[in-house]
Amino acid sequence: MSMHKVWKFGDDIDTDVLAPGAYMKLGIDGIAPHCLEAVRPEFASAVRPGDLLVAGANFGIGSSREQAAAALVHLGLRAVVAPSYSGLFFRNAFNLGLLLLTCARANELKDGETVDLNLQTLSITTAGGNHLACDRVPDFLLDMVAAGGLLNQLRKKLGRATSI
Repeated sequence: MSMHKVWKFGDDIDTDVLAPGAYMKLGIDGIAPHCLEAVRPEFASAVRPGDLLVAGANFGIGSSREQAAAALVHLGLRAVVAPSYSGLFFRNAFNLGLLLLTCARANELKDGETVDLNLQTLSITTAGGNHLACDRVPDFLLDMVAAGGLLNQLRKKLGRATSI
């Protein structure tokens, strides 16, 4: 059993809210503390490794900045659960090792509740027994997440721990 706290957000969370432009010059260590502060100021300081971010439709819309996904990885999020994602954010997230789960019923999850995430069945079960199935994630993307992102996966495949 893998229990995770839910942080709930609405529709259309964009990359500028995830990685505010004013902090882009600071690098990920300077960006991550400001992740989502425009909509939930306490998020970055209160989120814990293993927590789940649950959002509405169109998560990650906006620019192609990969720092939006990198900030969530840096903060230790286990996964993002939403009914839909921006295509650019989707690819950036998996490239950086962030698991995105597409779940049509994500809005049924409640802020602050603790849920069980089953990665074998790609399903979420609430404490009340509500069971939500997520869309299948291709094995190559799950492998990328398990490796910690595309670069780590390539390093392992090439059999070296050096930079690519």
